[in-house]
Amino acid sequence: MAREYNLDINEISATLTSIEKVLDLPKLEGEAVELEAAAGVPNLWDDPEKAQAVTSKLSRVQATIGRLKGLRRRVDDLPLLFELAADEPDGSALGDAEAELDSAKKAISELEVTTLLNGEYDMRDALITIRSEAGGVEAADWAEMLMRMYLRYCERHEFKVDVLETSYAEEAGIKSTTFRVTAPYAYGTLSVEQGTHRLVRISPFDSQSRRHTSFAGVEIVPVVEQSDHIDIDEKEVRVDVYRSSGPGGQGVNTTDSAVRLTHVPTGIVVSCQNERSQIQNKATAMAVLQSKLLERRRQEEQAKINALKGDNSGSWGNQMRSYVLAPYQMVKDLRNNHETGNTAAVLNGEIDDFIEAGIRWRRSQA
Repeated sequence: MAREYNLDINEISATLTSIEKVLDLPKLEGEAVELEAAAGVPNLWDDPEKAQAVTSKLSRVQATIGRLKGLRRRVDDLPLLFELAADEPDGSALGDAEAELDSAKKAISELEVTTLLNGEYDMRDALITIRSEAGGVEAADWAEMLMRMYLRYCERHEFKVDVLETSYAEEAGIKSTTFRVTAPYAYGTLSVEQGTHRLVRISPFDSQSRRHTSFAGVEIVPVVEQSDHIDIDEKEVRVDVYRSSGPGGQGVNTTDSAVRLTHVPTGIVVSCQNERSQIQNKATAMAVLQSKLLERRRQEEQAKINALKGDNSGSWGNQMRSYVLAPYQMVKDLRNNHETGNTAAVLNGEIDDFIEAGIRWRRSQA
């Protein structure tokens, strides 16, 4: 049966029009003009904090405008693509046109999800911490598998990633890792991944090849900005320095450059070992600590709101997703029941459908 191409094109064009209205393209273009003028002021960098805020916002606004206009051009070009394809006898051009239609449809669906990200911190970069939990060496290996999954996801989307600290387990895998994801709406997009991830598989570390269940926790917080006013009394922070561990190349393990900060009142511990300089590592670790304290404050405020509502289900609970590799293959989100049998693709970073389902589910709960 021939596809109703015009119907499909009209449908995605209408969806894109509604997105353009929600994001208010003319307003965005006006903001870009104002921000470009502000960024061009000669003495802008006399105030580094203000300059950073202006240039970051300009970058985000320009990226959104570019994405909207690029998609509109692609949609407007689709009728001509199919018209030209109809004149090709071998049908190869038709296949290319169909692929472009499917690609545009997927891109518009992803952008539509972005319009659901309107939380206070959703536009910010994200700090992701993964920790092995119950399960011993299995859990440490599982934590490293999750790290790889998120890094591959970021790589596929061309998100910038900075690994700040990784603590390797003795036998295999990792005890924990923290990395920063820099991209528009990184926090809003990835925050739905927070929670406990459960793995069921035949353990490669069990000589009797028995099935094991292991757990790893994923914590995601927004990156702190200067305007957040998270004041930390240095008297309340214990600073420990040590040598970096694990693979890192020549020179990494030769000096006590790694830094661990412990915020005594809350017990929050952060580490950084990705820089050679102890001063740089301390500054980075302090920024991570500020972000974690900001998230703690946000959660406390949310808990008060939930208590006023008589609703204590603000947390998504412990086990938010289950990954089963044996005796059958399935990944299932336990909050919204989204699932797939293609476990290899998911573990290779193809988690877009799960993230989209999570964002839509969260919006439905609001």
